[in-house]
Amino acid sequence: MLMHKGGNVNERNGVDFTDENIQLLFGFEDAESEPIERLKEYYLKKDTYDRVTADLPIRILVGHKGTGKSALFKVAMSEERERDHLPILIKPDDIAELGKSDENFLLRIRQWKWGLNKIIGEKVFNELGVYNDDIASKITKFGVKLTSLIFETVTSLKNQATLLPAQKLLMENYLKTKKITVYIDDLDRGWEGKRDDIIRISALLNCIRDLANENERLFFKISLRSDVYFLVRTSDESTDKIEGSVVWFSWTNHEILVMLIKRILTFFDRPFDERFLISSKQKDIKHYLDYIMEPIFSGSGKWENVPMYKVLMSLIRKRPRDLVKLCTLAARNAKSRKSRLICTPDFQSIFEDYSQGRIQDTINEFKSELNNIEYLLFGMKPSTKLPKTADGFVFTTADLYKKISNIMEQTNFTFANGKTVDKKTLAQFLYKINFLTARKQIDGGEINRKYFEENRYLSSSFTDFGYDWEIHPAFRWALKPDSIADIYNKLSVSAD
Repeated sequence: MLMHKGGNVNERNGVDFTDENIQLLFGFEDAESEPIERLKEYYLKKDTYDRVTADLPIRILVGHKGTGKSALFKVAMSEERERDHLPILIKPDDIAELGKSDENFLLRIRQWKWGLNKIIGEKVFNELGVYNDDIASKITKFGVKLTSLIFETVTSLKNQATLLPAQKLLMENYLKTKKITVYIDDLDRGWEGKRDDIIRISALLNCIRDLANENERLFFKISLRSDVYFLVRTSDESTDKIEGSVVWFSWTNHEILVMLIKRILTFFDRPFDERFLISSKQKDIKHYLDYIMEPIFSGSGKWENVPMYKVLMSLIRKRPRDLVKLCTLAARNAKSRKSRLICTPDFQSIFEDYSQGRIQDTINEFKSELNNIEYLLFGMKPSTKLPKTADGFVFTTADLYKKISNIMEQTNFTFANGKTVDKKTLAQFLYKINFLTARKQIDGGEINRKYFEENRYLSSSFTDFGYDWEIHPAFRWALKPDSIADIYNKLSVSAD
């Protein structure tokens, strides 16, 4: 019998899927709610982590919703604190009123600079325990060089008797490194994609360039949702100056599977070698899932007797949050059946709920970029006039253009940035948001799927490079809930 924070578990008999154990196993959907100790137990550091945490003035982390941008920041800040450094987190509430002036663009940048100087200064001095009215007045003085003010103040106060040992240590380390890292996360909260929203974020990006250039050893780490960055980047030519600071955040299915295995093994307090897991083939590490779920999906059609890990990897959009949601829903169903293993019926019972959630996520994430996006997504539902043998979720390029043209005859679409709307730009949009994936059948009947992020994200056009196109499996139950058997009969699982 093994012990974990969630209570008693038995590796041979599965898990008691209480709400506590489900969260310990699969985590929270948002990193803010995840206890940092648990997050660091299973977190998988990719090369993206090293690029974001590099000692460079500006790093802009861009990725789809659910890829783990906040989790990366949370782990990075924790490690900085362990080294007694000074990471500063700025949340949307801190900057809610900044950059909203109706004045011209340069004045918006000036407003951002004044506001960020004030916020960063206050947070740093409060962390050091020396913030007072005199310091407050110096921070808000126009033209102040923030890092110089901080260095001079810390130098003069480092021997102050009232300081706590932890505060003295922070000061000593700061005087050695002169480094302050500012993390700005969750900027898409309240984002509507309006022209004013775009100008506001663009002014912020210009502001941090100025602050980083003016203040030595002041580093900025900013996270932006991909659609937010797309609109800002394609609407403001001045953002070409920060393009070299952008780090795109994407995952492979193998990396996501390894992170799930790490969750399981740390839950059971089992030893593992992360490098071995990463370098191994999926078929050679799939047995670790047997702790919590049956190994074979005993479905029908093309899903009959398929390894369970292939079913999971087929249904996620290369986003860790998708796997959290999928496994959490299935574990709850297993609990309702009083089962200690997640089995085929548990997944089958929640596929429609899971699929509807991914449709709604996509609408929420990208409605600011394209009006009437829901009509485009639901318009892609297979036609009832198709022959029974046809797969209404798979298209040649010509068939896809025809399908989109028919939808355009019924609904008017407008891109928020003024981009021309035609069948090709809408096809590109569907591919960019992971609603469509490129697909090619390989030996054995398995499907190789290609995502837009695997090409150049912004400059790539919707090009026919020998692949067909398909609606991602994650959306199919929501688009065709009346023909579930059809999905199993026609949908091939992903290759490793």
